[in-house]
Amino acid sequence: MKSILIKNCSIVLSDKIILGNILIKDGLIENVGVFDVEKDKADLVIDACGHHVLNGFVDMHTHLREPGYEYKEDILSGTKAALKGGYTTVCCMPNTNPFIDNHIVLSYIKERAKAANNCRVYPIGCITKNQGGTELCEMGLMQKAGAIAFSDDGKCVESANMMKLSMQYAKTFDALIISHCEDLSLSEDGQINEGYNSSVCGLQGIPNAAEEIIVAREIILAKSLNTKVHLAHISTKESVELIRRAKKDGVKVTCETCPHYFSLTDDAVVNYDANAKVNPPLRQKADVDAIIKGIIDGTIDAIATDHAPHSINDKNVEFNSAAFGISGLETAFNLSYTNLVKAKHITLEKLNALLSLNPAKILGLNVPEISKGSVADLTIVSVDKENVVDVNGFISKGKNSPFDGFKGFGDILYTIVGGHIKYEKYN
Repeated sequence: MKSILIKNCSIVLSDKIILGNILIKDGLIENVGVFDVEKDKADLVIDACGHHVLNGFVDMHTHLREPGYEYKEDILSGTKAALKGGYTTVCCMPNTNPFIDNHIVLSYIKERAKAANNCRVYPIGCITKNQGGTELCEMGLMQKAGAIAFSDDGKCVESANMMKLSMQYAKTFDALIISHCEDLSLSEDGQINEGYNSSVCGLQGIPNAAEEIIVAREIILAKSLNTKVHLAHISTKESVELIRRAKKDGVKVTCETCPHYFSLTDDAVVNYDANAKVNPPLRQKADVDAIIKGIIDGTIDAIATDHAPHSINDKNVEFNSAAFGISGLETAFNLSYTNLVKAKHITLEKLNALLSLNPAKILGLNVPEISKGSVADLTIVSVDKENVVDVNGFISKGKNSPFDGFKGFGDILYTIVGGHIKYEKYN
């Protein structure tokens, strides 16, 4: 394994940014800070020229689509897209075909990820068999087989009793339940956020309450059972407030949001652009502002992509028939840096935590900040030059993004996984 020296860089830690160098040997960080770069010779030298080095990003919420939907994405293409986005670790959601609801499918995904040899891949298993909502999966066995967490993402566990049972079961082996918060009796057949734009467009709306009712339910269950729960893709003002109050009350709840929920409002769909059709839907400005406030004050723990790639045929149809989802791995840092750091809402140190340290902690992964002896999972970024999103340049099979043509700041230059350069922009 080649040793790597990253010199003249700005190293992003949890509470500060320091100038210095990073020496990587045998997959680990050998030295970090100010030291004699001539004394510590390396096989490869990267002159970072003042660019920033962050922890490799960790995505808690990625749809790699394999097995079953390889025409949308597969593990090889999805993990390559992750590297281009700065991600050294992704957690793949279980709504595949077949579902990730047993150790056989788990083993298949692990083998495919090993063969791809790109970023780290941790499968998330289903809560219920076939996501049917009626029979719990054997979560203990699946955890032993490599499941990092459990979710019926794409569908809500409709029965409160079934969710209670899943939390109780998961608590016995300290497993994480990730809830897709959507009351289907309120959201069924909905297309976009319920409000002025849904009326103008003549599209059935999805009310904020569809999310908020389940958010409240999961908080109540977690409190009553004294156990942890993670809430996926939070999008509304009241959801943020419910979680904020729960945290103050000591409930073991964590949550994530996605870049599109603090970057766009439902105005993005008034021209029937199916690339902006996502579930939960893009909301109103008051919700966007609340999401940003929740990020600022720590109510929202992590930024996940909810990377949901689709083929052109899934999106280039009548709006009511179009699939939900945005291809998000390759735009997440750009959108997050531009709309949060560049906009002076948070610091780059805080963004590093939201994209890497916090999701790793929630998942139980050992990802310390950049320090001597830690695994060399690193992302080198440029934040000074404006760049333009071009979906035709995506590595992902999914080109479905409402951000095509978006001008922002934040570009991935290198992604290093375990001391190996897995992505280099100019190579």
